[in-house]
Amino acid sequence: MEYSPPPFFKRGPSLLTRFTFFSILSVALLVADARFNYLQALRQGIAVAVYPLQRLSSLPGNFIVRIGEFFVAQSQLQRENEQLRRQELLDTAATQVVKSLESENQHLRQLLGLRERLAREFIAGEILYSNRDPFTRRVVVDRGFQHGVKAGQAVVDEAGVVGQVTRVFAWVSEVTLVTDKEQAVPIQSVRSGLRGVTFGIGYDGTLELRFMPVNADIQNGDLLVTSGIDGTYPPGLPVAVVSNIERNAAYAFARITCTPTSAVTSFGQVLIVSTADQLPENPLADDEPGPKGKKARK
Repeated sequence: MEYSPPPFFKRGPSLLTRFTFFSILSVALLVADARFNYLQALRQGIAVAVYPLQRLSSLPGNFIVRIGEFFVAQSQLQRENEQLRRQELLDTAATQVVKSLESENQHLRQLLGLRERLAREFIAGEILYSNRDPFTRRVVVDRGFQHGVKAGQAVVDEAGVVGQVTRVFAWVSEVTLVTDKEQAVPIQSVRSGLRGVTFGIGYDGTLELRFMPVNADIQNGDLLVTSGIDGTYPPGLPVAVVSNIERNAAYAFARITCTPTSAVTSFGQVLIVSTADQLPENPLADDEPGPKGKKARK
């Protein structure tokens, strides 16, 4: 009896047989699924069983996509935040400009109202800068003798007296504020009608009502307005409010401190008031005795 070794590769049906079998099986399954839906339940069961594997297989790709989206979104958010920050700065600057313009317009309207109340001519000016001398209280305005400004004219704002023109140049003028130590303003108390003169102190932005007797009818909170007797300041303009009174019987005069009503350190627009009409000459000036007891003559 012959013995033959087993084949090296185990062979089954031939390729043609297998092709034919699987072709007929595929056509049968297609016809059965299309006509009778026999494989729908099987398909759903296989889908349920395969779903976890699908999710697990898609995790690396989804993870990479999420990382990419995170960095893209982070970069986009940083750019948007930077743009919003710049826009906020621009909007803030624009808002500040609008607020400044509103305040300036309100101030100008109040100045126009002051012009209507006073029957004098005015020259509108703007403060350019303050004097460099730290021991004086002076500012420079953008109006000079080319605009009709003269030395000695009063300078006011909507709240009251600011100062007086002391030096005039071609296109600018120097204004000495009421708080300067060399500036004096004739005043009158609204409540009592008492007249006096205020002087600037010069270092703390306040005024001092000097040479008032200890028993003078003056109280804290009294409003002091220009008396108009000097012919420079129109009468009735607010100058200061009495803030402190020190009476000491050992002294002949009371120490009276006042707070200016005008914004001497604020705003930038002022009105230069024209001087009053030419006042009549003082007849007492001709009665001064001259040499040898005779009256002085011009």
